[in-house]
Amino acid sequence: MSNTSLLSLFFFLSLCISPSLSDLCNPNDKRVLLNFKKALNNPYVLASWNPKTDCCDWYCVQCHSKTNRIHSLTIFAGDLPGKIPAAVGDLPYLETLTLRKLPSLSGPIQPAIAKLKNLKYVTISWTNISGPIPDFLSQLTKLSSLDLSFNSLSGSIPSSLSKLPNLDSVHLDRNKLTGPIPESFGRFRMKNTQLFLSHNQLSGKIPASFGNMNFGSIDLSRNRLEGDASLLFWSKKTTTSVVLSRNMLEFDLSKVQFPKSLVWLDLNHNKIFRNHSCSKLLPLKI
Repeated sequence: MSNTSLLSLFFFLSLCISPSLSDLCNPNDKRVLLNFKKALNNPYVLASWNPKTDCCDWYCVQCHSKTNRIHSLTIFAGDLPGKIPAAVGDLPYLETLTLRKLPSLSGPIQPAIAKLKNLKYVTISWTNISGPIPDFLSQLTKLSSLDLSFNSLSGSIPSSLSKLPNLDSVHLDRNKLTGPIPESFGRFRMKNTQLFLSHNQLSGKIPASFGNMNFGSIDLSRNRLEGDASLLFWSKKTTTSVVLSRNMLEFDLSKVQFPKSLVWLDLNHNKIFRNHSCSKLLPLKI
């Protein structure tokens, strides 16, 4: 057989081979994503999710370079009407879940997320998600970052979140959360945890346990907190930013020992007083 004939045969066979045979994507992962898309009525933002193509090449999807299992699902900015599909819980190797700037996404946080034991980063923000922050999030023991900001979440903050051994970044700001800040939030296991609880309706005093917690940054502004906040400050802490503005806090600023690491301090619109000059704080926003 001539070389030309061999090339023709090879070309013919390549056309006959199903594209799915060359997929890197795990077939179970592809099926799950197609169910996810179907549950949302096939939105335009997921138009690239074509069953005839490799799902590792789909928009918003990343596969692991060695296992080819989906480890990241990041859907950003689009019209995604409906609730978070339960199918998301069937991606066992998922480490990153991001649903951001999706104003049509509504309903509660999907309980099936609790099945994703490999999750490290969860971002569900700038959506219309509502209801309470579910306690089942504390089952995600590998979780490092939790961002549920800019939603319509309500109710109290589950104290169980502080049990997550790797959690070092918590964004629950700009929701409709009520009640006190959990005392357990002063016992996060990671050093320099970032805590953002601003723009809610939280009330009561800052937990006494915060006196022993070395936050990296903390923002409790625009709530209904009262009492003494001086426990947040200590000269040996390594906190870089403290924002407490627009609460009902009251304490003597002159008795506070600020850490040298502090570069941003906002105490506006509280009942804070000082008995002598605090000129050493001029670089800070007070």
